[in-house]
Parts: sequence; C-alpha cells; structure tokens
Amino acid sequence: MRNTTQRNLILDIINNSCEHLTAEEVYEIARKSILNISLGTVYRNLNILVELQKIRKIKTFDGKDHYDKLHIKHNHFICLKCNKIFDIHETSNIDYKNIPDDFEIVNYDITYSGYCNECKKGK
Repeated sequence: MRNTTQRNLILDIINNSCEHLTAEEVYEIARKSILNISLGTVYRNLNILVELQKIRKIKTFDGKDHYDKLHIKHNHFICLKCNKIFDIHETSNIDYKNIPDDFEIVNYDITYSGYCNECKKGK
C-alpha cells in the first residue's frame, strides 16, 4: 500500500501529539495543512494506519475511538468519569508463564479503568 500525502500528515499528527486524539481532532489539525481533506479520508487513513500497526486505536467508555503513537510501548488508564486517557509506563515485565507454549504473542494491550485524581476529589 502506497503512502499518500494525507496518510503521512495524519501519521505525523498522531506521532507529534501529546494527547490521545479522536478522528475529529485529527481532522481539525489536518485541515490546517490540507484544506480540502474530508473527515471520511481521515477515518479511512486512521483505520489503514491501525491495520498497518503504525498507530493504535484506544476505545473509551464514551464510545469514541482515540489514536496513539506506537514507538513507546505503554498501557493506558481511562477515567470512568471524565474519559481522559493517561499513559501508564510499566516497569514490570509481563508474566508469560500462563500462556501455552504453542501460542505466539505478537502484541498486547492493557487498559486500566478507575477515577483520575481530579474526578476522585469531586466524587
């Protein structure tokens, strides 16, 4: 699959963001560089980039998909109240002893849920 200008821009937006952006947020940023880009093009390219394992999709409890860069392996914490996503950089290793020997792990995704400090204070 060939890279397109739009796909490269969308990948750059995700990789340069400190946030976990939605497709709509990526679209708003992309329109600053490519005025005629459509939201459909953004969705299509985000899905392609996920399939190509260039970015990852994070599903939140409010039903919105968010997108994140892949170059640093990390997990996520999603607040059940405000739906904000926080990066969790694990220092411990995953325990693989419960996985059958004939299985091959190619990826894993761990998402914690609970209440962030701000929402916990307001409970």
